[in-house]
Amino acid sequence: MKYFLLAASGSTHTYKMTTTEGGYVHTFGPELPAMFDGVKLAAVATILYIIVRCLNLKSPTAPPEIIYQDTLLSRYLLKTCPMLTKEYIPPLLWGKSGHIQTVLYGKMGRVKTPTPCGVRMFLPMQDGATATFDLFEAIGAHTTGDDITMVICPGIGNHSEKNYIRTFVDYSQRQGYRCAVLNHLGALPNVELTSPRMFTYGCTWEFGAMVDYIKRTFPQTLLVVVGFSLGGNIVCKFLGENQSNQDRVLCCVSVCQGYSALRAQETFLQWDQCRRLYNFMLAENMKKIILSHRDSLLAMQCSNIGDGELNRLYAATSLMQIDDSIMRKFHGYDSLREYYEKESCVHYIHKITVPLLLLNSLDDPLVHPSLLAVARTLAEKMPNVVFALTQHGGHMGFFEGAVLFPQPLTWMDKVIVEYTNAVCRWEKKQSVCQSSSE
Repeated sequence: MKYFLLAASGSTHTYKMTTTEGGYVHTFGPELPAMFDGVKLAAVATILYIIVRCLNLKSPTAPPEIIYQDTLLSRYLLKTCPMLTKEYIPPLLWGKSGHIQTVLYGKMGRVKTPTPCGVRMFLPMQDGATATFDLFEAIGAHTTGDDITMVICPGIGNHSEKNYIRTFVDYSQRQGYRCAVLNHLGALPNVELTSPRMFTYGCTWEFGAMVDYIKRTFPQTLLVVVGFSLGGNIVCKFLGENQSNQDRVLCCVSVCQGYSALRAQETFLQWDQCRRLYNFMLAENMKKIILSHRDSLLAMQCSNIGDGELNRLYAATSLMQIDDSIMRKFHGYDSLREYYEKESCVHYIHKITVPLLLLNSLDDPLVHPSLLAVARTLAEKMPNVVFALTQHGGHMGFFEGAVLFPQPLTWMDKVIVEYTNAVCRWEKKQSVCQSSSE
């Protein structure tokens, strides 16, 4: 048996060599197994560090940042909407990750989703299209005793059958609101197109048709306008396009929109916060929706979509490429830039005079923080606007819960209804004061 001393990194280790008939059998001294244990501990520590960073576990919970002008209305709203001034507490283990919140919203929507009972309405449009929306009657009376209808515009490619919409509608019904939910043109899987176009980023025609129907059918009703993500852009653009669109509207709530399509699409090409990956996944979903109507789009004589456009669609890997090859042509825009400029609410939102709540999350991986300057500036300059910015929530997530399992209702659902209830009570008091003074 022979012993050797090996020097490694400034230290000395014993190397023992045992001689056998067939050669040498090499064994190590006690120091090297201890070193291997240290490597294992370092690997475990590294994994834990990555988990903590990815789940953002060290990030503290905090109340939303509220930007507003000091007015009687804003004071009243902040006093009667405690959820805007208290901490939003997401589930402990994963709720501080904007990515997990966003993925859960995208894949699951909500947990224990109810199934509200509604009626599907079909509205013929002047260009031959058929708009559809689902109407859900209120369950019980509103606290003000008034007839109030929520007109709701979902996110990109969404409709009334999505889990987050069903959860919000069910909760709103139980608070005394009638709900009308737009089904984006072409989004419903079993409803064929009747004209050679689909929904686009900022086309307000279908939403306007739904609002007009509600006003005609329920002449005494007052309106609360709610838009989610892309729907937030549509509802804000609709209200700002014409002052008459704000008639009988009590307030508007926009959730997780990006405000400027042109600037948003530029950030969607960046890998920061994996936005390029989200862009690809959204593009794949849009391709499926468009291709489900391939035969209808090609068969109609007045269609601007042909085989060339569909071939470019197959190769598209981003929303910008889809918008350039397909979406802008539904309305005859000459360029992608013109499409984004004309379809964005950023040029109309400052014309809204009714109370407006803009809600965003700082860890939204789809909405770059630079896009929120529009909402911040608007709230600083306009007395009717409140901008609420949470630290956590992701894109349309806003799940609440103790440790692991989320609650069926999200912070977003409850804040929207709390805010609209406060505005309804404020307007009720104002109308009573005006009647008593006359």
